Amino acid sequence: MTTPASAPASFHHASLTRAQSIWILAGAAIMLSLAMGMRQSQGLFMRPIGEDLGVSASDYAFALALQNIIWGVTQPFTGALVDRYGTRWITIVGCLTYAAGFILTAFATGPLMIMLGAGALVGVALSCTTSGIAAKIAAKVVRPERRSLAFGLVSAAGSIGTFFCAPLAQGVIATQGWQIATFVFIGLTAAMIPAAFIGSRADTVPLPAQSTAAETLSETLAEASRHGGYIVMAAAFFVCGLQLVFITTHLPTYLADCGVDPMVGAQALAVIGAFNVFGSWLFGWLGDRYQKRLLLGLIYLLRSLILAAYFTFPATQATTLLFAAAMGTLWLGVIPLVNGLVAQIFGIRFLATLTGIAFFSHQVGSFLGAWGGGVIYDLLGSYTLAWQLAAGIGVAAGLMQMMMNDRPTPRMAAQTTAAE
Repeated sequence: MTTPASAPASFHHASLTRAQSIWILAGAAIMLSLAMGMRQSQGLFMRPIGEDLGVSASDYAFALALQNIIWGVTQPFTGALVDRYGTRWITIVGCLTYAAGFILTAFATGPLMIMLGAGALVGVALSCTTSGIAAKIAAKVVRPERRSLAFGLVSAAGSIGTFFCAPLAQGVIATQGWQIATFVFIGLTAAMIPAAFIGSRADTVPLPAQSTAAETLSETLAEASRHGGYIVMAAAFFVCGLQLVFITTHLPTYLADCGVDPMVGAQALAVIGAFNVFGSWLFGWLGDRYQKRLLLGLIYLLRSLILAAYFTFPATQATTLLFAAAMGTLWLGVIPLVNGLVAQIFGIRFLATLTGIAFFSHQVGSFLGAWGGGVIYDLLGSYTLAWQLAAGIGVAAGLMQMMMNDRPTPRMAAQTTAAE
């Protein structure tokens, strides 16, 4: 399905200049970039924290699993608050909570403080500062015909942070220790605040006409519960979370077990970040031109094949960086497609809420990917069963996603026809 040739070339919302639109998107992108960059670098702390504090792999993995499940549980609620009141105070409170989580982690003396800091507080902070909130900002400042591309550009920023944060964290851990690296991250949370303030200027942009028709949150939630395609998409999103968090949490430990230099783990995360910049833009661009459900299914299938191929053969620096490049291209490309499908089916009035509910499924998968991988490793001494399960359910999710119903609700279809 291609975009009509008559679609307007303009990218930004009619009430904004191009410069204003770019400025707002940049603020959202920087906030998301730093939030995701720090979050995706936390696997680098597993071994040094374990050696210093006696925290087991499963305990640290449980802290990150707790982070992910709390992120998922709170995301629909923060999304609903954003849909109702705007993004400004939600994002600023999220930045401050992020800092509090790292402060508690820096002064941790055992697993409980790690779970409260890196786990619970960072989980809440992520629900206030990452893709669900940034997507709402992007949806308001660009034209509907360019939304998937805008979602992709903002998602790409989430990996620029990983490209920067992972080598920074590993370098400081190697020279100054994990606690100093945590304080460096606290400093980065301070830089998120002005970015959040700039991005929240999207609150002043009016919603499109078809998103302001009589419609309540309860009515929209009822629509979503009856839409089989939305349910399938949310179920498949579970696998996305499981695969990605398994990699970011356990790849550094897996490489250490294989006798690979620990810096390769940080390099791999950085390569994932670099290639995801291209991948997020690519799938955002493709999402404005082709069927999003087919692109999503393709991502899940390719990820599973790459995961199986990498763990089947001995790990080296070369194979790890090649794996990272391939996975990075597919990393956050799902975000513009999922956001685009929700906007296509339901409109953007409650975009943050509906993507937040779907994201809860993603985070249940993230919980199992982080904690389950640690449990399997502690019990069996290897990650073999963990990656086999991750690859197998990824294939099933990809096939389900390709067959989903992506038709707009009757309400949206009627409003679109009336607007034309």
